Amino acid sequence: MRGAGLAALSTALRGDDAQHDAQHDGRGGWPYPSLVQVAFDLDGTPLLLLSTLADHTKNIARDPRVGLLFDGTAGLAEPLSGPRLSVLGRAERSEEPRHRARFLARHPGAALYAGFTDFSLYAVSVERAHLVAGFGRVRWLDRADLLLPGVPAALAEAESAILSHMNADHADALRLYATVLAGRSADGAEPWAMTGIDPDGCDLRRSGEMARVDFDHSVENPGDARVTLAGLARQARRSAPGATDDSVDSKDRDG
Repeated sequence: MRGAGLAALSTALRGDDAQHDAQHDGRGGWPYPSLVQVAFDLDGTPLLLLSTLADHTKNIARDPRVGLLFDGTAGLAEPLSGPRLSVLGRAERSEEPRHRARFLARHPGAALYAGFTDFSLYAVSVERAHLVAGFGRVRWLDRADLLLPGVPAALAEAESAILSHMNADHADALRLYATVLAGRSADGAEPWAMTGIDPDGCDLRRSGEMARVDFDHSVENPGDARVTLAGLARQARRSAPGATDDSVDSKDRDG
């Protein structure tokens, strides 16, 4: 879920309103699917940037219950053998500055319209989720199975500084995270940027391409984040094509 940049959003189509919307006459309650960009809070809460002019936002105003489908089957010869996750929750407008900052870091193009008066951030309060991890691997998940118990304050407060430092001073490490650890293509002149860090991992972006690198343990504070990111860089250097012990040792000494 955290690695997704898009999701299918399902809302309940609103029925007749006071102004008699002929387009939706008699269709109230029908499932209405749409495509949305998605980001996440540090605890995994899905975040959406929606316009009040959109049908799905008007539907949410009447009934906040939503479904989000996250598709992890891209590139598979047999897509139905791959993972997908259906998340059920309630979408609520959020005035939390961190939510807006995390969404725009993940989707910088949205800054062109995020300030328009009809756009607002919505946080989806997750209730349950349905995981299909492949043929015969199906189960329902409770909220506690999917989300972290809370947002770690120390990491949230330091996130902006961590991103600035990594993007300004460690472009080579970010490239290795993306190409070696996340398996993305080494082609392309544009550098990779870190767009977010949370207890489970970090998010990277290059133009419209995204990558996710998961941590092997939970990171709750900036000190642990620094140690973990340095360890990932060492791991990536050792695994990079053509790496030698001497080149890795030299890089490690240089930080």
